[in-house]
Amino acid sequence: MPNVTTQQLKRVLKPIHLWAIAVGLVISGEYFGWNLGWAVSGTIGFLIATLIITLMYVTFIFSYTELTTSIPHAGGAFAYAYRALGPFAGLVAGYATLIDFLFATPAIAFALGAYLHFLWPAISVLYSALFFNVVFIGINVLGVKESAVFSIVVTVLAVGELLLFMGVVLPHFKMNNFVSHPMPFGWTGIFAALPYAVWFYLAIEGVAMVAEEVKEPKRNIPKGYISALATLVFLALGVMILTGGITDWRKLSNLDYPLPQAISYALGRAGSFTKIFASIGLFGLIASFHGTILASSRQVFAMARSGYMPRFLSKVSNKFKTPHWAILAGGVVSCLALYYSDTNKIIVVSVMGAILMYMMSMISLFVLRVKEPALERSFKSPAYPVFPAIALIISTITLFAMIYYNFELSLYFFGGLAVVILIFVLMGKHKVKIMEENMIAPIFLSDNSIIQ
Repeated sequence: MPNVTTQQLKRVLKPIHLWAIAVGLVISGEYFGWNLGWAVSGTIGFLIATLIITLMYVTFIFSYTELTTSIPHAGGAFAYAYRALGPFAGLVAGYATLIDFLFATPAIAFALGAYLHFLWPAISVLYSALFFNVVFIGINVLGVKESAVFSIVVTVLAVGELLLFMGVVLPHFKMNNFVSHPMPFGWTGIFAALPYAVWFYLAIEGVAMVAEEVKEPKRNIPKGYISALATLVFLALGVMILTGGITDWRKLSNLDYPLPQAISYALGRAGSFTKIFASIGLFGLIASFHGTILASSRQVFAMARSGYMPRFLSKVSNKFKTPHWAILAGGVVSCLALYYSDTNKIIVVSVMGAILMYMMSMISLFVLRVKEPALERSFKSPAYPVFPAIALIISTITLFAMIYYNFELSLYFFGGLAVVILIFVLMGKHKVKIMEENMIAPIFLSDNSIIQ
């Protein structure tokens, strides 16, 4: 067994760090994936869906942070659900979280491949996506981790590029293009578009995992989240509306590289600026890609150590001090998804996991408020119980809409959950009480060691 050092996390993070972490995790969602919502709802229908989901995320994030700060070092939503509702609820929340991050990774890999294909058409989207997947899995196994400064730089660069994109396409925007065929599927299209609107913000919940390292959390967490959400909302609405007015939006609704293609309509595909934009866009995608790999491997590691997954997945490399088996397991899932599926389906499955996790988290918050009223809460959800109730209601509606419009994928999703529960029961894991120290998620330090 490797040496594991137990120590108190230092509170060093400021609002700017929270902003960079949150925006960096999510920023790839502004570059691709959301445009698939146009295909099922039209531009105005998707705009309405995005506003609904934006409200859900604003209320969810502030409620979710209460859980994170009141249960320190917990291994994610599965720990909250376990504490509030028991082992089966913990398993459901853990499964949902894993699906969320494990499938976000191949979706971003597809976008990376698509951007390279846009720059050099001879390059295969699939094989370049697999290449990125293998390379970054290897980087994570070796323990090469980006520094906080690099994270901020990459995030600022990605945000700056999106602002530049909006500035470049603005003179070419035509309202007639945006309002052409605004809701071709009527009001029902709004429900079908909800998962693609979620993609704008998916993974922002990952920043709550560093809440214990924030200076003056009661004051700085709201500042960090509000600034990040404001940035993401502005970028999401700006990019979506301006892109929809460049040309017939239906030409962009099924691409993995909508922004470079939009610029190509405005400035010409062979233009040097178009290619420069697509090249810089890779940085924003890579920032999120690395973050989702790190988050998914952390979740696998924590659940395996808690006995919810095979124990070998919790082993740490003696040489690199990283959870190599957890990282490799996530890589295998990602490669299989890339080979056997497509961006659209992968995004839907990832969002389905995220939405179920949001629901379980909000239910856990309500239960813990009643079950453990004396629990120390350094940060409390504003406007309780209104905020968590709004988040729970919208996420529930979103999940049912996804099941209705993606019935076959939902069968795979819930079928997988049923199999996991069956194995869990047959192995008698539901009878074993998890020790508090096994609920702790690993924290990766700059020197690649792991603390609890």
